[in-house]
Amino acid sequence: MFRHPHEKELTLNTLEASKQPPSESWVSIGELRVRHLDWGGPGTPVILLHGLASSAHWYDLVAPDLREHYRIIAPDQRGHGQTTQASDGYDWGTLTEDVVGLMDQLDLSKAAVFGHSWGASVALNVAARFPDRIFALGLIDGGTSRTSGPSGSWEEVSARARPRDVSGTRQQFLDRLRTQMSFCWSDQVERIVQTMVYEDGEGHMQDILRPENHIQVMRAMWEEPASHAYPKIVCPTLIIPAGPPTQRAGTERAMLKLERVAAAEREIRNSRVHWIPDTIHDIGYHKPEELAQVILKFLDECIKSIK
Repeated sequence: MFRHPHEKELTLNTLEASKQPPSESWVSIGELRVRHLDWGGPGTPVILLHGLASSAHWYDLVAPDLREHYRIIAPDQRGHGQTTQASDGYDWGTLTEDVVGLMDQLDLSKAAVFGHSWGASVALNVAARFPDRIFALGLIDGGTSRTSGPSGSWEEVSARARPRDVSGTRQQFLDRLRTQMSFCWSDQVERIVQTMVYEDGEGHMQDILRPENHIQVMRAMWEEPASHAYPKIVCPTLIIPAGPPTQRAGTERAMLKLERVAAAEREIRNSRVHWIPDTIHDIGYHKPEELAQVILKFLDECIKSIK
């Protein structure tokens, strides 16, 4: 892993600052009540968008390494976390207006925007639809969808696009995840994943993102894949795919990912790719420090080019 200039010897003050939790606030955007985390920071604002059925806390292990140099803000997107469970508005147009509405409420004229997974597709569309508001874009293992038309009928796609399995009691849910992510499981990860689910009246776990809203998200991605936004991106863009674990390299799925990442780099002007090798989709759990250093290096270069 490369060493970045920001990886200097930490003072006691720096260590204490990195341990400080983010502030938690709500803003109103139309009828939507948006909850967001703000880690503060003295520099240019950076907005971090989580993935599908996730929450702003996905960045809890990444943001502390960014906050010393940039103001780090992560919202719970529509229907997620503690933001309003809106019954509609999961199309790209509304989702991007949510992000820009948050910027307006926080009096941010410009920002960098990074997104993970589905959040990367939201970030892409923000940069495409509001190019004057975004000076840098980051796609964290997402936003590299198919470049052709709809893949199969909606009936076929929707049958495969079911919400993830969070069934069982809280303990069963956590035991299952602990087994799946044994190589990076920690008390912090255990706390983070519980911000994405809730326990119903019968003691069973449920995704906070409701199934009827999940299907709206999937429909939007099917009708308008992220690649439709590629030609409209004008700001510097960093694509950060997760390199598959060694045992999965060379599989059909891994090769398809290589093709999609290459297509995104080719079709998005002023873009580059930085693979984080031998990791999982949730890079922020497995290699948060490395992810943060990659982001910092890119942002520093973008700021220098503006000056």
